[in-house]
Amino acid sequence: MSDILFTNARLIDPEAGTDAQGWLKVSDGHITTVGQGVPDGADAEVVDCRGKCLAPGIVDIGVKVCEPGERHKESYKSAGLAAAAGGVTTMVTRPDTDPTIDTPETLEFVTRRAQADTPVHVLPMAALTKGREGREMTEIGFLMDAGAVAFTDCDRVIANTKVFSRALTYARSCGALVIGHPQEPGLSNGAAATSGKFATLRGLPTVSPMAERMGLDRDIALLEMTGAKYHADQITTARALPALERAKRNGLDITAGTSIHHLTLNEFDVADYRTFFKVKPPLRAEDDRLAVVEAVRSGLIDIISSMHTPQDEESKRLPFEEAASGAVALETLLPAALRLYHSEQLDLPTLFRAMSLNPANRLGLECGRLSAGAPADLVLFDPDVPFVLDRFTLKSKSQNTPFDGQRMQGRVLATYVAGRNVYRRD
Repeated sequence: MSDILFTNARLIDPEAGTDAQGWLKVSDGHITTVGQGVPDGADAEVVDCRGKCLAPGIVDIGVKVCEPGERHKESYKSAGLAAAAGGVTTMVTRPDTDPTIDTPETLEFVTRRAQADTPVHVLPMAALTKGREGREMTEIGFLMDAGAVAFTDCDRVIANTKVFSRALTYARSCGALVIGHPQEPGLSNGAAATSGKFATLRGLPTVSPMAERMGLDRDIALLEMTGAKYHADQITTARALPALERAKRNGLDITAGTSIHHLTLNEFDVADYRTFFKVKPPLRAEDDRLAVVEAVRSGLIDIISSMHTPQDEESKRLPFEEAASGAVALETLLPAALRLYHSEQLDLPTLFRAMSLNPANRLGLECGRLSAGAPADLVLFDPDVPFVLDRFTLKSKSQNTPFDGQRMQGRVLATYVAGRNVYRRD
């Protein structure tokens, strides 16, 4: 592999917290030198970035790829192409497939498919309990040996506290990361919207924001008891933030994420019952959205994810209450996040701290930074170019995006994985 020299680049370095003009050199798939002024690029392939942004590739925790079982919704091939087009260089995939990824054999199957079909890195998660049924924990040690990077039952909350505490205890003994979905399962069951005047006027079944705080409070208590490593997949309400802050202040090994949809949309977006806006947890009030944005800015919420969840037309073209939850977001994660940059709520180093550096750190990866020795997983993007999103141009097999027809600003120009160009916009 020849050396590559990126010149005339606006370097977004989340580790240093800087946004400055400079150049970056890549050799053998790794970053070798980062600098300013006149670059040293003898015998290197030169890529003129023309003043556009060069940042670490996105590490996206919580991507659903529907293999095995529902390949018509999303395959590893289509998800990999969508990820590359969206600047995502590492997908951390969920186990909520059919069948569930809860055995080493199933995990090895999806790992082989991912390696054969995707141009980006794929790190699989495995289920915490067999069949995600919340009754019997999986063979965590064997699954780690097979390549599982974390364990989660996704949006199926383990209601039996004793089962969950035993799983956390065993995970701690193995050094495994557990990813939880902080919701009180009884209150959130069947909900399609967040409780309040708006949802009541539209006759939708609702859940109180308190369900998230109750779920997080329980999980934090179990962490205090077991000492496990824990990541809350989506914190979406202001009421959950004080509990998260206390847990971090008390030294628990806890991090938290949120989804791009909860950062950029609110409950009013479901006004005309468009099921593309039905996600889980449901979209929140504007006050909650602003509180979560501030928590990302301050670092209280560590990670921004796409929570990419493909659904076919048949499962979305239903009354709002009956429609499946979820939205695709691999390709829209970055342009949607740039809404927060253009509104001056978050700067670019803060965004990439949450989308690249922090998820890489949580999983013990070397990527997510622009420093010598780091893998050359990079995204080149123009943060200012405007466009109107047409869902039928997305590379995902499913096109259930809430941003269809919306004005966006910011496009990926090229994506590099280990210094290899895996996507370039025509």
